[in-house]
Amino acid sequence: MDRSYYLELAAAGLKLPFGTHLILHEYPDHTAIVKDGPRLGRVVETAARRFDVPLALPLMDLKLEKEALVLAHGIKAQEAETYHFQEQPAADPEIRLTPRMEAACGAIHYIASETDLLPVGMGIGPFSLLTKLVADPITPVFMAGTGATADDEPEVRMIERLLALAGETIQTYLAAQIQAGAKAIIICEPAANKVYFSPNQLAKSYAVFDRYVMHGNRQIREQLKASGVDLIFHDCGELVDEMVRQFASLDPAMLSLGSSRVLWEDAALVPKSTVLYGNLPSKQFYSDELCSVARVRQLSDDLTRRMREIGHPFILGSECDVLSVTGYEPTINTKVTEFLKSP
Repeated sequence: MDRSYYLELAAAGLKLPFGTHLILHEYPDHTAIVKDGPRLGRVVETAARRFDVPLALPLMDLKLEKEALVLAHGIKAQEAETYHFQEQPAADPEIRLTPRMEAACGAIHYIASETDLLPVGMGIGPFSLLTKLVADPITPVFMAGTGATADDEPEVRMIERLLALAGETIQTYLAAQIQAGAKAIIICEPAANKVYFSPNQLAKSYAVFDRYVMHGNRQIREQLKASGVDLIFHDCGELVDEMVRQFASLDPAMLSLGSSRVLWEDAALVPKSTVLYGNLPSKQFYSDELCSVARVRQLSDDLTRRMREIGHPFILGSECDVLSVTGYEPTINTKVTEFLKSP
């Protein structure tokens, strides 16, 4: 898409809930729908129509790539979610799409071929996938930050090998989504934050952050660019300012940040060619104590006003997927409806 598409949406005052999961769980057989491409596509379409938005946002399911990668190494499907590598994989496996991945691609194809909505894909970032593959990613990342190399430390060698496999797995899945018709893809890198990267180390050098986070995401950016697909970059983690600058250097069409960030201050770190998106505390929408309806409206109005004052392109939305929480769906829906009313 032409970059002006997103800038025009921002100028028009679009409000964009990331609410596909919320709509999906209105269906009693939602566990079956996620394995049925056309039905999943219709759910994605329903979410877009419900919230009156032109983007067909997929489920923010960041477990799919891990399942594909560990299955390729012979791990049983029922063990995939909790599996951690104990040693470095010996060979490059053949990554095959799982049924869930195939259904996600089928949903994209449905949107692209049967609707007038913008078909959007989804992928986890390489570093965030890495953190799901080992029991303790923090220690080797810290060791690398002190200067330890793959030749020095087996733990560093293993995470660098797994990071490479993570990138290959993600790019395989992205290629399938592009083939299915995706015109934009959301890359979610929530683990690239100050929990996994020591702010004290970063104050001295961003070399490890560049190697472990930015290198893989630059490869993804080039993959998308070569296919004419837009990058929407998402990180809802606890960040320092330079991390935001680094993500902005990817030149995403949209940059989505969590509610811990002050977007009208982050605007100084991000070029105006990138739309800032977010960042209402949607993880708290289930609880009136944590985030009341009045609070949602206050935050929405304040954020919209401040972003207009500084003149940075902005789309009001949730900080992350608005998850359905059993028994709290009416409360959550009320808060989504409330921020859609913001002027």
